[in-house]
Amino acid sequence: MKMAKQVVMIFCAHPDDDVIGAGATMAKYTKEGKRVITIIFSYGEGSHPWLKKRVTAETRVSEAKKAGKILGVKEIIFLGVKDTQVAQHGKKLKIEKKIMGLIKKYNPNKIFTHSKDDPWPDHQAVYDIITKVLKRIRFGGDVYSFGIWNPFSVRERNLPKLVVDVSDSFKFKRKALACYESQKFTLLTLIPFIYSKAVINGINNNVRFAEVFYKIR
Repeated sequence: MKMAKQVVMIFCAHPDDDVIGAGATMAKYTKEGKRVITIIFSYGEGSHPWLKKRVTAETRVSEAKKAGKILGVKEIIFLGVKDTQVAQHGKKLKIEKKIMGLIKKYNPNKIFTHSKDDPWPDHQAVYDIITKVLKRIRFGGDVYSFGIWNPFSVRERNLPKLVVDVSDSFKFKRKALACYESQKFTLLTLIPFIYSKAVINGINNNVRFAEVFYKIR
């Protein structure tokens, strides 16, 4: 009997959050034959206030698709929640119900989402929404968090960890991040941290590069 393909879902606030937080792991999983699905709450249309929001949204969607192709991700779903208003606008759009439907449809084995230690409000909102939904539906799979703007995990530091050896797939994360040309100034701030974090995680686990996640459920 043929084994069912494992499904991994990534829930994040903006285009590029998934790549920053778990890009190398996503590439590793797709290479292993797993089906990775990214669910992005917002188009990130507020990142360039001097441009029309529609233009920024179209640019970021295009970048996300290019990055997804590099990582082997064929399914990227945008929920259309307003950038910087995930908590408030999410309620208006009844986002929790939509997420329940997506989880029921794809039946993932693993879910990754933002850390509750991340100070960015939209990231916190996604964490709150996802954990609330998973508790309500009594999700039986594993759930892990990744950090973006939090250099340290304070409230999660005592949780079990998932260490993924990404020595062979980290190069795809670098290539995927390069797709986000509209975010190059923001990424200039983050990339040194992304690299050093992967190296330090690797040293701590006797590999070249590693991504580490906290098991939150």
